[in-house]
Amino acid sequence: MTYFKFADATLDEQAALIFSMCREFGPLYDYFARLRDMNLPDAWIVSGAIYNNVWNYLTDRPAMHGVKDVDIFYYDADAITYDEEDKIISDAEAIFAGMQVPVEVRNQARVHLWYPAHFGFDYPKLDHSREAIDRFACTTHSVGMRLNDKDQFELYAPYGLKDIFSFKLIPNYNLPNKETHLNKGERLCALWPELHLEPWVDDVPAELVPQPDGSIHLVEQI
Repeated sequence: MTYFKFADATLDEQAALIFSMCREFGPLYDYFARLRDMNLPDAWIVSGAIYNNVWNYLTDRPAMHGVKDVDIFYYDADAITYDEEDKIISDAEAIFAGMQVPVEVRNQARVHLWYPAHFGFDYPKLDHSREAIDRFACTTHSVGMRLNDKDQFELYAPYGLKDIFSFKLIPNYNLPNKETHLNKGERLCALWPELHLEPWVDDVPAELVPQPDGSIHLVEQI
């Protein structure tokens, strides 16, 4: 099981592998470069495009295997109408046209406006994109990256990276996301049988609710 070889590596070692992967593995670097060129405020590529490709990289699967779309978060509190966000979505469709998988772009400053009708429970008004990364249904999903103007990757991982490299899907109890955690987990396990899906515990004690560490913001050294 050589794919576990980085499970006990340090956070810096795990981040270095991800930085290297994003430079050399399939079309990943191009996605980050195109996003940077859009100049969106507080913009990140998040979740599956990163952790799915870590699993692909470590299990010798092709780049982008299992990636349905590349999720992009940005935060613009001065442009929260549907039409303003839709303009950014249209711009992104043109900029990322011809890429291996499509992008899905969402302004995290307006998620609280539509989330209750879509998912059935309230969502807090956010102050920045990283708060949205904190709230994925699974701590394993909570990772975001971007490419800065110095061509360095930046990585935000509020629960660390160990869950990704351990091939574990761990519930995030900060929102009542049981259905999403289980349904998405089953889909991921079918694509990567190496994964272990941790069950959702109802009425979880407060001490077991993971607390995001906003200081885990690493910058690539080049």
